[in-house]
Amino acid sequence: MSRNATPSVRPLPVNALKLLSFPASTMLACALATLSLAGCQKQEAAAKKLPIMVRAETVRIADYAPRTSLTGVIAARTLNNLSFRVGGRIAERLVDVGQHVDKDAVLARIDPQEQESDLRSAQADLDAAQAQLTQAAAAFERQKTLLGQGFTTRRDYDTADQTLKVAQGSVDAAQSAFANAKENLSFTELKAGAAGFITARQVEAGQVVQAAQTVFTIAEDGDRDAVFNVQETLVARTPQTPAVTITLLSDPQVRAIGKVREISPAVDPASGSIRVKVAIPDTPAAMPLGAAVIGSASAKPIKAILLPWQALTSTDGKPAVWVVDPSTKAATTTPVEVLAFDSGVVVISRGLEAGQSVVTNGGQLLSPGQAIEIAGAGQ
Repeated sequence: MSRNATPSVRPLPVNALKLLSFPASTMLACALATLSLAGCQKQEAAAKKLPIMVRAETVRIADYAPRTSLTGVIAARTLNNLSFRVGGRIAERLVDVGQHVDKDAVLARIDPQEQESDLRSAQADLDAAQAQLTQAAAAFERQKTLLGQGFTTRRDYDTADQTLKVAQGSVDAAQSAFANAKENLSFTELKAGAAGFITARQVEAGQVVQAAQTVFTIAEDGDRDAVFNVQETLVARTPQTPAVTITLLSDPQVRAIGKVREISPAVDPASGSIRVKVAIPDTPAAMPLGAAVIGSASAKPIKAILLPWQALTSTDGKPAVWVVDPSTKAATTTPVEVLAFDSGVVVISRGLEAGQSVVTNGGQLLSPGQAIEIAGAGQ
């Protein structure tokens, strides 16, 4: 072969020539189609999510009787306001607030100078009336004797008889005035009408008081009351005569059972509550006057649904629960009305029906239409 000969060139295969002749836009379209197919496959895989494991409970309607506990104080069943029956200056005060007194114990004294003067005056009037009666009686007896002998007139006899009756009336009036003056003298001492504790005092020695002005307030011994300020709605939902458990706040071991004795007919404008008094028969000695106590009572039972508080969620800012569709096994939210919150449970009044299945645990992981699997359903 000659050096100047041209080297031979091998022709390209037919397939390679076809690829070289393929447009670039067609190749780009194929690549995009491949990527789109891969995306659809991912979406289908995401749509086929596994169901979420939750716990559910069947709705049952039961009687719900909420138990209410309030704080109150021990008070005397009978409070007496003691006052003098006559006016005057307080000469002596013998007791103070918190002191226990016996029946007929002297609590205070008024200066008796005025009453003693009235008693002496009444005594003098009585003596004078009795003297006049003695004289009138003697005159009448003389006129009676003379009339029988014929030595006096009927007129003089009638005058003597009338004088005697007037004198007798004067004596009766003087005796009544003397008794009143003597009684008024005894009223200068203020005595306790019953045994009890002095709870209030409004006077001091040297002060001038009027008749019937309150001087002391005494809480009589005997059974006590527990006094509570109760909201009006609670009173309406409570039975007429509920049994109330009274517990001493400082010592829960001290307990007693009481019954409602008195319900105020009007609402206190200052507190907006109603005062309720609960009688405590055989009040324990460990519950003194003024002791703080806790009163617990059950309200009237009503029909309601009790669910664990974990079952409660919200939709559009309102209370709701997740209800399981028995056919599709999917969970959807249902609005409900909450009656009350109790210890560990929520009380539902409306929105659910007996027999429905409600998610009680795991609801925070759900979304509308989410497929679920109930734990323990196959057991």
